[in-house]
Amino acid sequence: MIRIAIVDDRSQNRISIKEKIIFSGEADVILVAENGKDFLEQMAGLAVDARPEVVLMDIEMPVMDGIATVLTASELYPATAYLMLTVFDDDDKIFDAIKAGATGYLLKDEKVERILEAIRQIIEDGGAPMSPRIARKALKLLMNNAVKPAGGATVVDELQMLSGREAEILKFLVDGMDHKEVAEILFLSPHTVRKHIANIYTKLHVTNRSQVVKLAVKRKWFMIF
Repeated sequence: MIRIAIVDDRSQNRISIKEKIIFSGEADVILVAENGKDFLEQMAGLAVDARPEVVLMDIEMPVMDGIATVLTASELYPATAYLMLTVFDDDDKIFDAIKAGATGYLLKDEKVERILEAIRQIIEDGGAPMSPRIARKALKLLMNNAVKPAGGATVVDELQMLSGREAEILKFLVDGMDHKEVAEILFLSPHTVRKHIANIYTKLHVTNRSQVVKLAVKRKWFMIF
């Protein structure tokens, strides 16, 4: 069972999310904290194999906010993934969260089924789940902050390493879709899409969706797509 932590300054939110996750039977909430300082203090007392695999992190909290917490925690506990779960979708907070080391970014109005799917994406696929409108904003932000590629393979060379189907799936990944959504669009099985994604990661020398998106932006592939 996946080990989860919830960090939110509102008691009602903590209780509601915890109950829904536990009721699903897919994950176990092993840590609940009311702010970043509380979270870090509790993490320090846990054995390595008892730490949460995924942390659902709010942004606006007193004492220590979510972005500052992720910035510190991702250095101290890199094996743990940090999924922002917040009401904020403004550009600065999204970009700051990504830079701090957040693995994904969901809005609190997402259904618990979507939150659980995001957790599975992180654990099973090394994914970087985002709410659709957050994914669009994140890509735009990364595009605006992209740098020109320095040396090495050209854009065309790198894309030519991919098959036509892999390049097609890569475009959907850059657009923020997960493997199940891609499978529905292309009329493929989710397993087949996951195999294609694994091949993309291998050929492009990356290990997860976040790195693929960053590479696509850096290489300006969105201009070709």
